[in-house]
Amino acid sequence: MSSKQSSSKSAVKTKASPASEPAGPRPARLTGAAALTAVEGVALAGSGLYLLAMALLSKPDSLRQALTAGVTVLVLAALPLLAARGLWLLRRWSRGPAIITQLMALPVAWTFVNGGGALIAAGAALALVAVVTLVLLVNPTATEALGIGPRQD
Repeated sequence: MSSKQSSSKSAVKTKASPASEPAGPRPARLTGAAALTAVEGVALAGSGLYLLAMALLSKPDSLRQALTAGVTVLVLAALPLLAARGLWLLRRWSRGPAIITQLMALPVAWTFVNGGGALIAAGAALALVAVVTLVLLVNPTATEALGIGPRQD
């Protein structure tokens, strides 16, 4: 291969990489959103593991239902964990799943608050984390860092 061909191929690679990966450092707002989304994912995974442990160690009315609940929560934990990793790595696709996670957390928080007792504090904390993360995700600094901008029609 001639040097002219190899230089044109490297130029093509250079031109393609900025479109797939936004350039620049990760803003603090995006780091915060990634961290909060990861905390939610870890909490969900912990809940799923707890449900599985309780299904196996106690005597539930229906072992199948208890195991299904634990596995379902573990699978649901994958969404915020993948979204957090994508936000950390400045992947454009990750903003959608992160926003969906926060929107799904709000009704859960409301249910916790209506549950009374210690669930009120858990629901308030979850609602606060969801709202703060949503604000961080829609911030122009974060969207710019992810390469998301207004439509150019």
